[in-house]
Amino acid sequence: MSLSPGAPPLDGLCAIVTGAGRGLGRAEALELARLGADVVVNDYGQPGRDGSGEASAAPAEEVAAEIRAAGGRAVAHLGDVSDHARAGELVGLAVDTYGKLDILVNNAGILRDRMIFSMTEDEWDSVVRVHLKGHFNTTHFAAAHWRARSKAAGGPVYGRIVNTSSEAYLAGSAGQPNYAAAKGGIVGLTTSTALALGKYGVTANAICPRARTRMTQDVFAGFAEPAGGELDALAPEHVSALVGYLASPAAGKVNGQLLVVHGGMVAVMERPRVAAKFDTAKEAFSYEELTERLTPYFEDRPPHETFAAAEVLGLKRG
Repeated sequence: MSLSPGAPPLDGLCAIVTGAGRGLGRAEALELARLGADVVVNDYGQPGRDGSGEASAAPAEEVAAEIRAAGGRAVAHLGDVSDHARAGELVGLAVDTYGKLDILVNNAGILRDRMIFSMTEDEWDSVVRVHLKGHFNTTHFAAAHWRARSKAAGGPVYGRIVNTSSEAYLAGSAGQPNYAAAKGGIVGLTTSTALALGKYGVTANAICPRARTRMTQDVFAGFAEPAGGELDALAPEHVSALVGYLASPAAGKVNGQLLVVHGGMVAVMERPRVAAKFDTAKEAFSYEELTERLTPYFEDRPPHETFAAAEVLGLKRG
């Protein structure tokens, strides 16, 4: 893609942002628009962060209107991305309105927290459906669009996918087995997609964002917001800048990556590495040999520690 001198980095590109009516999605949609993209603002508009309440077009319409008021181009889409057909309609709206799709930011999600021994089947299914299936649905239709364009062009096209995982996947979250599992699945989906679509010119990356939003109001309830006009370390704007970068031509070599982002910090995560390796002294391991070899190893290691957000963020509960 060629840019005219002085043109914003996403000039001439079309982006979809799911769950963009509030919080992180809203900040990401506004940032992509600021960088020059035409934006399709998707949100199902339900008032409850658990996916409860009547759907409403108002949140998505308000963000789209905000983008247009600032001189950008945007349309709203009311739709549940966990519905396969509605996800197809979302991608179709982008193509019909702006001629093509270039950027897909998957952000939509809900929470239904419960300990594993108390969680209902519906609480499990609903969270996995919205997060993981929702990511698959939009990615499926976007990927088909880019593959067709690439075949028609006889070479690579421009395509960017930014998926939303979570540190709940990286470090565990005792009261969110459904959410942690879905977010782990999204990382697997991302790396698989990156491998499949690279030859078409498409990159796929995932972020683990930390921000003060409606979804995280319980998690960060004890962290005081800064006074004196200082930017909150948990402000969504810290995350949206990285999304803008990953959506841009500057990130053309960034593919299949997982990045943690918050408070002016971006960490590129490594894939899991082998921590220790044990070989049997015989033809095959026995229970007795495994007990001799593995039990001392784990007994000498420190106990598993849950993620200490306060220490990493450098924040104090207020």
